[in-house]
Amino acid sequence: MVSHSTKGSQAVLPFDVKPQLGDEVASYLRDLIMSGQLRGHEYIRMDRVASHLGVSATPVREALRSLRSEGFVTLEPRKGFVVVPLSAKDVRDLFLAQATLSGELTSRAAALIDDAVLERLRRTQTRLREAAESNDLDTIELENYRFHREINLLAASSKLSWLLNMVARYSPRRFYASIEGWPQASIEDHEVIIEALASRDSQRAMEAMSSHIIHAGNLLADFLSNLDETDARSPLFGS
Repeated sequence: MVSHSTKGSQAVLPFDVKPQLGDEVASYLRDLIMSGQLRGHEYIRMDRVASHLGVSATPVREALRSLRSEGFVTLEPRKGFVVVPLSAKDVRDLFLAQATLSGELTSRAAALIDDAVLERLRRTQTRLREAAESNDLDTIELENYRFHREINLLAASSKLSWLLNMVARYSPRRFYASIEGWPQASIEDHEVIIEALASRDSQRAMEAMSSHIIHAGNLLADFLSNLDETDARSPLFGS
């Protein structure tokens, strides 16, 4: 179910990601875990990750240490790094935190938005809808990212944005478009958000964004709960 583009054996990550950096490798692996392509109790082999991303072992080692500190993996002596099981409750809790922060930022954006920003959001939404109709997963992910970034920057609340960035890292940005129901949820929910922003109604905008994020978290939690051993996985785990 891997939805990222590849060139030869090296993954080509979206959004101009530079996988030689440890934090970007961590982001990539975190997305695999959050989207169910790396699962609980699976061993992650550093040599396979390094080969797959076309990097040295050093940033992979740094990435796995970072993921260990976040509770995504543990280190078993003489065996290596193993993925910690992720429950549906864990996913819903993470998205609840994200919904709270995103909702507040959207509320603030509603008080500051102008017609130019609204037009950009509408154009982004049009591109997202067209990408969904053609099943262009990479473009869906990119336009969704642009939609939320536009709103968060408009809020002009640097500390809240920083906190949201910390929480939003647990949302599988690269692979979410391949989760059943998520692209359609983005299309429908974004329309409600745009309407709320256009009305300059801060409370309505907050509720629309919070509901959207909670909806996304429920879809991901249900998706992960329904995975079984026959579903496709990443090639990065051990035997």
